[in-house]
Amino acid sequence: MATSSRILDFLSGAGTDGSGRRIEEIQAWDDRRLEAVHDYIQWLFPLPEASGFNPDAPILTGTDIATLKHDPGLQEALRRSWRRMLAFYRLEAIAAPGAPVAALDAASVVRAHWMRPGDHNMLRISRILRCLALAGLGHEATLTLAALERVYAAPGGAQAIGARSLGFWRQAAGPDHPGIP
Repeated sequence: MATSSRILDFLSGAGTDGSGRRIEEIQAWDDRRLEAVHDYIQWLFPLPEASGFNPDAPILTGTDIATLKHDPGLQEALRRSWRRMLAFYRLEAIAAPGAPVAALDAASVVRAHWMRPGDHNMLRISRILRCLALAGLGHEATLTLAALERVYAAPGGAQAIGARSLGFWRQAAGPDHPGIP
């Protein structure tokens, strides 16, 4: 597949990130490594704005976004990264092989390691939601947001997440999300 940018090359599996890693390598990391390393999320879920943490990460252009919206291979690469991060956050995707994701299971998330006010994973989730929405994967963004809203509504969820993070997530997921009051 011929792509037009470094980020699309990375997402397609034809290129590497700024540290020389391939997308498949990062997707195979264990949870401990996903938590400890901080410069990969901008590559798995790129945005059109520069990262405050990783200024060397590429920035999505309008052409990149248009390509992502219309390239099934690139969308599947994003879905694989999305599913890996769902497992990391204990928001497992439930789907038959080859079928669209039908639901998310948010069980035990309130007790997860990242469920602390101000945790850096709150920002990662905003990035993931916004990237999915920009790439034409609104269904996945909707499922993720719905699961996060269920976690927020669970005992202890609102205190762990905070209304501000939930608001950012709703905004990041796009205008098609009414939100759960």
